[in-house]
Amino acid sequence: MIVREIIARLKAQASPPFALVAGSADLAALGSARPPALPAAYVFVSEEAAGENERVNAVLQRMEIDVCVVVVAGNVSDAHGGAAAADSEALKRAVRAALVGWQPPSAEDVVTNVGGKLVRAAGGTVWWELTFGTATYEGA
Repeated sequence: MIVREIIARLKAQASPPFALVAGSADLAALGSARPPALPAAYVFVSEEAAGENERVNAVLQRMEIDVCVVVVAGNVSDAHGGAAAADSEALKRAVRAALVGWQPPSAEDVVTNVGGKLVRAAGGTVWWELTFGTATYEGA
């Protein structure tokens, strides 16, 4: 659910806008190919960590969730990829502006920025993975 909420948020809030915002299945289908539209963003849960149970005779656990957004920028206006890298920086700022401090409807906490890393830079594209954290509660 949280992935769908973040995708909707990026489609509505990201400025500059993305031509494509999708989930992990679409990212996996790409393999090493270029996205069908650029710039693109792919959203998926990368890690979950459950806390200890907080109730007696019932279950209530805080679930820390790391969500990744892979931003793919493409600009072949120069031979060295500098234009794509510059575009990537603007897109990273847009994603952070849309998500940091926002609380998804299914979450119990606001989104925080965890970090990021370069995934790939080739063929006039730059792929950057941004990681964000939030939390939910699981229980019965």
